[in-house]
Amino acid sequence: MTTPRPDWLPPLTGPLDAKLGIEIVDWDPDRLVGTMPVAGNEQPFGLLHGGATCALAESLGSVAGLLHAGPRGGVVGIELSASHLRAASSGAVTGVCTPVHRGRTLATFLIAVSDDAGRATASVRLTCLLRPAR
Repeated sequence: MTTPRPDWLPPLTGPLDAKLGIEIVDWDPDRLVGTMPVAGNEQPFGLLHGGATCALAESLGSVAGLLHAGPRGGVVGIELSASHLRAASSGAVTGVCTPVHRGRTLATFLIAVSDDAGRATASVRLTCLLRPAR
């Protein structure tokens, strides 16, 4: 980890993140990184489920949006687009979330997902609506 979790952030592990084993390992708002195990998140054919990949990406993009919104701000995902590039069948996948646009009301992020060998498994784009700080 190069960037620690900001102190002002509330606990961010929701029930789905916990079930999927999603863990943020670097909190850099310009390069947020998270991991998820393949085991327990497979579809019936033993491959990582595409929905699990999308959940990883949406979790990372939403946290990145919240980092941009700041304390007392909020964020909701409004559009997700995923291209699944390669199957993962073991180990873990890593998502690297980088900003495409961070505005006042919208933020868009690109989440590159790769396997343990560094091969791209998915490319995901998430757009979030930013809620004002209260």
